[in-house]
Amino acid sequence: MDLKIRNLRKDYGRFPALNGVNLDIRSGELIALLGPSGSGKTTLLRSIAGLEIPDGGQILFGDEDALQKSVQERNVGFVFQSYALFRHMKVFDNIAFGLRVRDRARRPAEGEIRRKVLELLDLVQLSGLEGRYPAQLSGGQRQRVALARALAIEPQVLLLDEPFGALDAQVRKELRRWLRQIHDETGHTTVFVTHDQEEAMELADRVAVLHKGDLQQVGTPDDVYDLPATPFVYAFIGESTSLPVTISRGQASLDGRPLALDRFDAPDGPARLHIRPQDVTIQSEDGAVLTGAVVGLRRSGPYRRADISVGAGHARIEALLPPDVEIAIGDRVGLAFSRSAVFPEDEKVLRKAA
Repeated sequence: MDLKIRNLRKDYGRFPALNGVNLDIRSGELIALLGPSGSGKTTLLRSIAGLEIPDGGQILFGDEDALQKSVQERNVGFVFQSYALFRHMKVFDNIAFGLRVRDRARRPAEGEIRRKVLELLDLVQLSGLEGRYPAQLSGGQRQRVALARALAIEPQVLLLDEPFGALDAQVRKELRRWLRQIHDETGHTTVFVTHDQEEAMELADRVAVLHKGDLQQVGTPDDVYDLPATPFVYAFIGESTSLPVTISRGQASLDGRPLALDRFDAPDGPARLHIRPQDVTIQSEDGAVLTGAVVGLRRSGPYRRADISVGAGHARIEALLPPDVEIAIGDRVGLAFSRSAVFPEDEKVLRKAA
C-alpha cells in the first residue's frame, strides 16, 4: 500500500505541529519519522492512523482519500510505546481482540482466529506464552504481543510510535534486529516514529527528518548522514562542529584568514562551516586548513577525542583520533578536513564543497 502525504497541516492553538508536510511512502517500505520532541513526527503518525484530524492537506492510501475514512476503515495496525495491552486479558485474547470485535460479516470463525493467533505467536517468538497475562511478561515480550495484535488484523499499513522507547538499551538493540526481520518476512508498509537516530539509521529503508513541524529531508540512511540537506540535519544526525565563517566568491574565511579549502557554491556573506569529528585529521601547522591549541583530551572507546581551540574567538573543533596519535593538552597542531559543508546563516540552503 502506497501512502501519499500532501501539504499536511496541523495546529494546536498557535503552535504549528505540521507545516505543509509532503511525503511519499512506498508500498512495502519501512520508513522512520525521526526528530526531537515537538518536531511533529507523532502528530504525522496519528494523522495517518486517523487519531488526529489535520487542519488541511491530504492523506492518500493508494488513490483513496484516507481523510474520508474512519479509523476502522483505514485498517491500520498501531503499536504504542506503552504497549496498550488489556491487563485483564491473556496474551491469546489480546492478540485475538481485533479479529473478535469485527462485525459479523467480517469476523473469522473461532477456529480460524486460533490458527492465526498461534501463527503470530510463532512469528514473534512467543509460542507457549498465550496463557499468560501481560503482567507476567517482560517489557520486550509485551512489545512483541503488541506487534502481534497489530498484525492480526492484516493491516494495510503498520504504524509504530516509539515502539522501543520504554525498554533498556540492550533489549532495544535486540528488538530492532527482530523488527527488521519481521518486516522483511511480512512485507507490510511500515512507518515508525523515533527520536533515536541510531535506531532510525539501523532499521529504516529511508529516514524522514522533521524539525518544528517541517520536513527537513527524506533519504536513505546514507543520504541523510553523508549529504545532509539542512544545518539541522547535519547537527542532529551524527556529531558535528560548526564554525562561524565568511564566504567571499566561494572562499571561506575565519577571522579574516582564508581557509585552505575547496571553493564552496555558497552566496557571499556570513555562514557556518560544519565538520564531523571523524573527518578531522591532525598534521603539522604548515599547510594546514586551521591551526589551534589542544585544550581537552578524553578516551572514547577505541578512539580519543580532542578539543581544539581555533580562531580569535576561541571556537572549538572536536577531532576523533586513533589512540596512537601522540598529542597532549597545550600542543599547537594543524588541522585538515576530509569533508566539510557550508550553510548560509539564514539556514535555507545547504552548500557543500564543489
